[in-house]
Amino acid sequence: MARPGDVRCAPPLCGPRNARETTLKNPPPPEPQGYRDALRDGVPHLDPNYVFFRLRLAKSRIHRWGVFAAERIPARRKVIEYTGERISRVETRRRSDGPLNYIFTLDKYWNLDGAVGGSGAEFINHCCEPNIYAWVFKGHILYMSKRIIEPGEELTVDYHFAKDVETVECRCGVPACRGTINVK
Repeated sequence: MARPGDVRCAPPLCGPRNARETTLKNPPPPEPQGYRDALRDGVPHLDPNYVFFRLRLAKSRIHRWGVFAAERIPARRKVIEYTGERISRVETRRRSDGPLNYIFTLDKYWNLDGAVGGSGAEFINHCCEPNIYAWVFKGHILYMSKRIIEPGEELTVDYHFAKDVETVECRCGVPACRGTINVK
């Protein structure tokens, strides 16, 4: 049975599922300017074309919104693809000036801005002990499960921010937290 915020992917992507749905009851107030393009009607969304298991969006204890498993996800499986507008390094510098951005490095020339055309993977938060990892494969950024992920568990990835950029405080709360999103 689908719960509010659940997304079910299309049958060609992940087997015999039959519903494409995204619903959130009582959406929260609008988010800051940096969220504008990543939201649909003021709330974040998951694009079912890039989701490979049932996932849902909800408020996160880590940061703003988070992506949560709505079904058990086996280890070493493709969970969601990170999508967005392909932008140059120059455009990346311009866009990253805002308070919030969803820019993921694709290769040495290109980045993907998840705030424009994102799949919803841009709402996956950082954790020092993540349950998924990013795999860049043939121009695609795929989030893969590191271990079994249980229903209700928030999907998290280690952002691996460089140590030579502005230090960002980590709020993951795990015992092994390094205190920063940046690699030490």
